[in-house]
Amino acid sequence: MLARRLNREAGAPAIPALYFFTDPERTPDPIAIARELPPETAVVYRHFGASDRVRVARRLATICRSRGLYLLIAADPDLAQRVGADGVHWPERKLPETRTKGFASITVSAHSREAVSRAAFWGADACILGPVFETQSSSGNRALGLFRASQIALGSTIPVIAIGGINTRNATRLSGRGFAGVAAIDAFLD
Repeated sequence: MLARRLNREAGAPAIPALYFFTDPERTPDPIAIARELPPETAVVYRHFGASDRVRVARRLATICRSRGLYLLIAADPDLAQRVGADGVHWPERKLPETRTKGFASITVSAHSREAVSRAAFWGADACILGPVFETQSSSGNRALGLFRASQIALGSTIPVIAIGGINTRNATRLSGRGFAGVAAIDAFLD
């Protein structure tokens, strides 16, 4: 699988090479998708304050444990601790002053070289960089482009996971460019 090859190429420490990011609109049933993911994939549950977030997080935690997946809860260490998640994922704009304690894995989103450096200095285990390609994301961030994103990944002191517009057709273009893995939303819907 390409994600694992990227992980090995980048010499990344023991972190997942494949990340599934949930989205309330584009992936309304993240539980169904989690049931189909390959072992060692990370599921990043972005609940955006949904009223059923505790129920969904508990079900995801159960599936992740039974299938050998990793669960990270976005921007909610209390919920992550409550359901026994493996870690927390922090959006760049919500990064707290100090590293969240008590979790095996902490990832941070970044949209620039400076943000990747900040995440590394802060103590993140990995950084999710994007968007690499044009995307349907509502984040409003312009695509970095493959060359610029790969230069950032190659210069990083922590593993960098590519996200944004990644699908089965363009994922192979990431090989040999410093990325330690891939993250996606829509690619899991294909």
